[in-house]
Amino acid sequence: MHETSDILHIIGGGLAGTEAAWQAARRGIKVVLHEMRPHRSSPAHVTNNLAELVCSNSLRSDDHQANAVGLLHEEMRRCDSLIMRAADANAVPAGGALAVDREGFSQTISDALESHPLVTIRREEVAGLPPADWAHVIIASGPLTSEPLARAIQEVSGEDSLAFFDAIAPIIHGESIDRSIVWAQSRYDKVGPGGNGADYLNCPLNEQQYDRFVDALLGAESHRFHEWENVPYFDGCLPIEEMAVRGRDTLRFGPMKPVGLTNPNGPGEPLHAVVQLRQDNALGTLWNMVGFQTKLKYRSQAELFRLIPGLEKAEFARLGGLHHNTFLNSPKVLGGDLRLKAMPRLRFAGQMTGVEGYVESAAIGLLAGRMAASDMRGEIFTPPPATTAHGALLRHITGGHLTDEQAPLRSFQPMNINFGLLPDIAVEKPAGVRRWRKADRKKVKKKALCDRALADLASWTG
Repeated sequence: MHETSDILHIIGGGLAGTEAAWQAARRGIKVVLHEMRPHRSSPAHVTNNLAELVCSNSLRSDDHQANAVGLLHEEMRRCDSLIMRAADANAVPAGGALAVDREGFSQTISDALESHPLVTIRREEVAGLPPADWAHVIIASGPLTSEPLARAIQEVSGEDSLAFFDAIAPIIHGESIDRSIVWAQSRYDKVGPGGNGADYLNCPLNEQQYDRFVDALLGAESHRFHEWENVPYFDGCLPIEEMAVRGRDTLRFGPMKPVGLTNPNGPGEPLHAVVQLRQDNALGTLWNMVGFQTKLKYRSQAELFRLIPGLEKAEFARLGGLHHNTFLNSPKVLGGDLRLKAMPRLRFAGQMTGVEGYVESAAIGLLAGRMAASDMRGEIFTPPPATTAHGALLRHITGGHLTDEQAPLRSFQPMNINFGLLPDIAVEKPAGVRRWRKADRKKVKKKALCDRALADLASWTG
């Protein structure tokens, strides 16, 4: 394989940065990966490891025939993704989801890059714009970009970054959970990677218990924002107290929905609401409160969560908290090759581009690494088809489906991968089916979208 003497500098050792480094190095490019921790930490990180997972240990659904993020998983696997390699090697039971042992996951990634002969890891902060003699740069500093770098990006791009908060969920020591009350079951008994259909612990609430919990939640003391912090949340990661304010039953139709579950410890008693706990490490000693992101003050959290049946004596390995996120108005400031229009030597990857979620961030890192490698090798990079999950994400963040006049006017917000980003596909009622319900049609359509995406990906990867 042809090698070049040029160096690709990647700023940020999160999921996007490590994936970009891997993809470029696998194509013969020398990479220097700059990670500011431990010299400077962030509000959400607790270790110095590369690719640390800070919000959840779940990479969400792994079903590549019926779920858009599962499709993205499979596309990344077929593109030799380091993130997916590490996730599969460190999977823990989680029903239909792909969840990982946090420490093992980040250690696998760190080991792979530290041992690669073309990758150098420098523990240092890049404060401000990268030096002018860095001809090839990927900025993958993530939603927790340091203030000097964020300020420099804003100045050169001529566009203020938008900001919002993500809240992180508490983690409970498994031995403090009352197993006589909770029970193990995945919704609809669904079996996922490394699981057996009973991969979540479920805490049941009747109507009285639910009302008591919501009343306490609404009365609990939260973090008070300063004026400069008054920014919108991302709807896909709302704190539970924000959901409760939107309506008394919002939680019951959200993270506390009781569907697909049967309580063996309370036969005949209807489930009004359920709190699910997901295994957070391979040993099963830590459990994550699913969907329970919160901005409550620490002293309020333990008291509140111990109102949940089965968690009366819960001991917490980590309480919930907040971290600050920034992202670019990418359709306006980035080209289709993820380059900053105002300074093309800079390319962006990860959440700062306006994708939301671990997997989506890594996927954009995968594309950025391949794009940079192609440039440095003097090759033309062909973007993935819009019918693939990768291509759909790329079009969303770069405004590839918009005209130049439309892109600056578009209201741009972070986005998870979803089938709505992929071009539509026509499906016909299967032969011999008399009554084709809407749910059946949706299932057939999702599979058709996934089949088309993987077929088109195969043509793209060649």
